[in-house]
Amino acid sequence: MAENREITVIGADTHIKGEMSFGSTARVLGTFEGTITAKGEVQVAEGATCRAAIEAKTVSVDGEVEGNVTAHEKLVLNAKARMKGDLVAPTLVVAEGAEFTGHVTVGGDASRNGRASRESSTTEAKVVVPPQDKAAVKK
Repeated sequence: MAENREITVIGADTHIKGEMSFGSTARVLGTFEGTITAKGEVQVAEGATCRAAIEAKTVSVDGEVEGNVTAHEKLVLNAKARMKGDLVAPTLVVAEGAEFTGHVTVGGDASRNGRASRESSTTEAKVVVPPQDKAAVKK
């Protein structure tokens, strides 16, 4: 069966408030406030701002997110990501340079029950991974 590769794009000059639901992938380039639910992936692009609760299969952040995020498979905070809120995901990837402030529930069946389980770990964290300065690294 072919996978649905449809992508809905919220343009860079667009500001939306409310509730959005997507059957596949949503890419936010502009500003969104409210709730986003997607059966596929939610991508928050560099320069985009989401003040929203997000729930999706996977979530990828390059921009700014303020709100709780639940990813049923994986959440990725790329190098320019700025996130404030609680996150729940079986897999969390944080790139060097990303900033995160909030509570984390990862591993096991974390996204299925929305809270820590025996196989999950929960912690309160402020994570800032600064870009590595190669000149500052001494051998």
